[in-house]
Amino acid sequence: MDFFQEKITTIHNFYSDTDRMLQHLHELSSIRPAVVVLPMLYSEIENPPLTRIVDELNKCTFIKEVVIALAADDKEQYVKTIDFFGRLALDHMIVWCNGPRIGMVIEEMKSNELDITGFSGKGKDAWIALGIASLNSYAIVLHDADIINYNREFVAKLLYPIVHPQLNFYFNKGYYARINLEKRTMHGRAYRLFVRPLLDTLMRDVKYESDILEYMQAFRYTLSGEFAFTKDLALNIRVPSDWGLEVGMLAEIYRNTSLKRVCQTDLGFYDHKHKDLGADAREGLSKMVNDIMITFLRVVNETTSTQVSTSFLRGIQVKYRRSAQDLIRQYHADAVCNGLEYSRHLEERYVETFAEILMEAGTHYLEDPSGALLPDWARALSAIPNLREQLRDAVQADLNEIM
Repeated sequence: MDFFQEKITTIHNFYSDTDRMLQHLHELSSIRPAVVVLPMLYSEIENPPLTRIVDELNKCTFIKEVVIALAADDKEQYVKTIDFFGRLALDHMIVWCNGPRIGMVIEEMKSNELDITGFSGKGKDAWIALGIASLNSYAIVLHDADIINYNREFVAKLLYPIVHPQLNFYFNKGYYARINLEKRTMHGRAYRLFVRPLLDTLMRDVKYESDILEYMQAFRYTLSGEFAFTKDLALNIRVPSDWGLEVGMLAEIYRNTSLKRVCQTDLGFYDHKHKDLGADAREGLSKMVNDIMITFLRVVNETTSTQVSTSFLRGIQVKYRRSAQDLIRQYHADAVCNGLEYSRHLEERYVETFAEILMEAGTHYLEDPSGALLPDWARALSAIPNLREQLRDAVQADLNEIM
């Protein structure tokens, strides 16, 4: 435990008076209503974590509504998801993000020169759900649907700095230790073995214009998918559509608000399903690392005068590998002293793979540096003022057809 403060405000877990916090959140909910956005694949309903999440959300009397951003292959999966969430006592709606009715609304956007039909995945689903959630909220919480040790305090701790009138933060990102306490294993390799050493490397190479990199380095878990923000901020950021979602989101937060209004909160221990490495840069952790690298290069290109070139990438690759290897030694010491299982050989293999993906992703970026960002909602509403209502009505029409 420490008192250390980063470039952004860090809210530690010194002593959680949970009852006091929950009661205050309940009192604030009438004037600062909060909505939870839950992006998910249909397959999540077959996994135990989602059942626990629903049970814990039922204890959250301070939540006005839950918006489930669903990716389902067909109507049968959509109906089964509705049945599954029948146990959720809070007001909620199932947004079939890749369903035909939502698809029609997205297709019609093209007539107003807003074409997002080329996007797919979690980023696009989150974008749709955020628009709907912003209709009836002051604050929005977004988190994954596969958190194994989820509890209502996760939501409460994310929301409290946002809705507390004496704090008024605009954005709060959760951080935690990715440890499986039963197996006593250390996870979070995409962050530990790629993002952290890559940030260290970029900080050394982009010396005089590194404010945004210092800001990203201040987050103790850059890739956490658990955060909360105000509705107004949600409407003014561009959401990345790929696995660069978390990094790209932080870059957008940096551009759209003051650092004094940004914080991070300790959520304790955290575990969710783990991705395999993947055979190539199209799957698993390899795909994630590929997209994250492209996002970082975009940030460097857009915010500094550093020229991203093949020689720049080669230098980054060499320095990244060394930085990651140094961290492996430190992680090993940490694991040994805490009695955790840890394979230095396996971690080294991951670093070698990530180093190769770094160059592949960089080469791809040089060939096509165009962005993968969805338009912000402020622009979308300027073009189509009732777009959020159209999406909400499509959700209701889907439900009416089933009922």
